[in-house]
Amino acid sequence: MSENYTLIIKNGSCFIDGKLTKTDLALSGNKISKIGKVELNSSKVIDASDKIVLPGIIDTQVHFREPGSTDAEDLESGSRAAVLGGVTSLFEMPNTNPPTSNKKEFQRKLDLAKNRMYCNYAFYFGATADNANDLADLKNLEGCCGIKL
Repeated sequence: MSENYTLIIKNGSCFIDGKLTKTDLALSGNKISKIGKVELNSSKVIDASDKIVLPGIIDTQVHFREPGSTDAEDLESGSRAAVLGGVTSLFEMPNTNPPTSNKKEFQRKLDLAKNRMYCNYAFYFGATADNANDLADLKNLEGCCGIKL
């Protein structure tokens, strides 16, 4: 007897153990509950033949302009738009006003993001001629995904 899933994705190629493998996915609610051969039942079914099935997109270069130019976009509106486009995680650039190129501004960015972002996020730290000697200290800085030169 087959289980009752909310969604079955059939015949898609998924990245499993380092290679693309044709398989089925079954979801219960919005969580994957089975990977492998899934028997059809009354669940909604999507045929993903000749398609790659990914859990979400990671956008490694976004420019939300907060602080400084929130008239264009801010962390909240930018992350909301990203989620609607299938993005589950994003890395935001440091070219804001002021730039995110010191620990005080980096912490400010983290504070601005707290409880306002709709997806996973991290921020780049901006490298400048003035902070080059301090960049090695960023290795374990929470919320930092890298240094932007």
